[in-house]
Order: sequence, then C-alpha cells, then structure tokens
Amino acid sequence: MQTAPAGPYAPRVASSPKLIDGLDAEEALFNGRIAERLRDHTGYPAIQQLPGIGTTLAAALVAEIGDAHRFASADRLCSCAGLTPWYYESDTAVRRGHVTKQGSKLVCWAMVEAIQCTVHPQDLRGPGPDRGRNIAKIAAARKPLMLVYYGLRDGQIRAPAHRTA
Repeated sequence: MQTAPAGPYAPRVASSPKLIDGLDAEEALFNGRIAERLRDHTGYPAIQQLPGIGTTLAAALVAEIGDAHRFASADRLCSCAGLTPWYYESDTAVRRGHVTKQGSKLVCWAMVEAIQCTVHPQDLRGPGPDRGRNIAKIAAARKPLMLVYYGLRDGQIRAPAHRTA
C-alpha cells in the first residue's frame, strides 16, 4: 500500500491528480470540437488510420496541407513540407545535399512526431551519435507523409499502383 508523501511537497503531490483531471477534461473538450468541425472531411478519419497520427496531428495536417489536389504527386507534397533532400544535376555533375528546410514547418514537425511515437529508437540509427538519428527521422517521416497525401486526396489510405513496363 502506498502512503501519502510527507514533508513540504505533500500539498503539491496531492494536487497533481486534480490538475491532470482538469487537463484531461480540456483535452477531451477540444478533441470534440476538432472532430465536430472536421466530421465532413473525408481525409481526416482516413489519415488517423496511420500509426502515430491521432486526432490532433490529423487536424494539424488537414489544416496545413488543405486540398491535396493542389499537389501533382505525393513527392511534391514531401518537397513542399521540406522533407526532400536537395539535389542538383548538371551534365556530368551530380550533387546531393541536406533537406531544404523550406516549406511547412508544421507538417514536418507533425510527421516527425508521428514517427517518434511509432518507431523504436534503435531503428533510427545512423552514422553519428545524434546527427544520424535526426537524418533517419526525416527519412522515415517522408514515407507516411506520402500516405497522408493519398488519404487526403482519395479519402482512404492506399499504396500507389506501380506501373509495369
């Protein structure tokens, strides 16, 4: 059996469950408001099927991306979100670089959050102690963003059909 803490921190520890209950009630209220406003949006429930994307991240993605038909492809959405590496090719010279960091910071943040919730940290290994992990997060965030594109465009999550030559 757990005993109540004694000492100068006892009132703070005793008030913590009340604060948590209050915050949970506020979160439920706002999640209800978000769901009410987006109930007619076909892509909103579709992208919630992806691992790591709940009501809040789905609402942020719907608000930030908007109409998915304005992008020609899923690759264009990834490029607009700043998750595509810089690339330059001229005659015989090919240069590949870092991600551009241009575009929507909110979409990039939402996808990295979704990845961090679903992927085990050991799976995000790279060449350096921290640098490689960050590169792996961005690379891993690009794949579900492509599925978000199809979810917002078609109202269902599906993989794109591969063309056979």
